[in-house]
Amino acid sequence: MIPYNKKLVPNARTLRKNMTPEEKHLWYDFLKRLPYNVRRQHNIENYIVDFYIAKKKIVIEVDGIQHTSPEHKKTDAQRDASLAAWGLLFCDIQMTAYGIILMRLRQIF
Repeated sequence: MIPYNKKLVPNARTLRKNMTPEEKHLWYDFLKRLPYNVRRQHNIENYIVDFYIAKKKIVIEVDGIQHTSPEHKKTDAQRDASLAAWGLLFCDIQMTAYGIILMRLRQIF
């Protein structure tokens, strides 16, 4: 079982209530309708991922402009490496590429 930090639960709830417009579009336009249980703002280890499909071990992250800075790229790489050790597949979505990614996700699922 993949561990999670119970101390992050209140933060995850707040993030679920305050999703970005891009996260809302992805959730309501596509992920909510998948035949799998998709968790929003889910805790994995000491991280809160945007979306998680446990049955497929897929993490979906919607990255904003702040993720282009060298500092964020480094912390994102550390997070990805830590969670990849659990056999999770990552799908990082840049906000500017939302429409293209949505089409590709529809092809995958």
